[in-house]
Amino acid sequence: MSEPTPEQQHGPDGDSHSDQDDARSVAAPSRRQLLMGGAVAASAIVSIRPALANTAASVLNCTIPVPDQGRAANYVAPDGQLVPAGTPGAFPGSGRPFTGEQVKQAMRGGRLPGVGYEQNQAYLNYIRRLQRGTSGFTCYASLQMPR
Repeated sequence: MSEPTPEQQHGPDGDSHSDQDDARSVAAPSRRQLLMGGAVAASAIVSIRPALANTAASVLNCTIPVPDQGRAANYVAPDGQLVPAGTPGAFPGSGRPFTGEQVKQAMRGGRLPGVGYEQNQAYLNYIRRLQRGTSGFTCYASLQMPR
């Protein structure tokens, strides 16, 4: 066997190490690598939290018209169905959309602003019946998602 050359004894950067040291550095991360990984994870958390806060804020500020603009001439029956204007027992549309926050509070037992108990129930029934493609559906669906 021959003596190792100076480059084999010292790496290209002049550090003295062996193949065994190389194997150890590959198998177990160094303290520096762990700290760098922790910093990356922390920055990910910091950047995700504001995004979630913005999402929550936008959900509460979205609007739900009752009824949607294309069917504003209709009244809302107690079961939430849209019926022709003037139908007995039905209520005219709200005239302005409700915010996600207002709807969320009403669904938890509160009341939509500016309406009586029966009208509130009719409007909530209309909102619960919203389907994809109807104005306000995305807002209502986002209120249903757990936080």
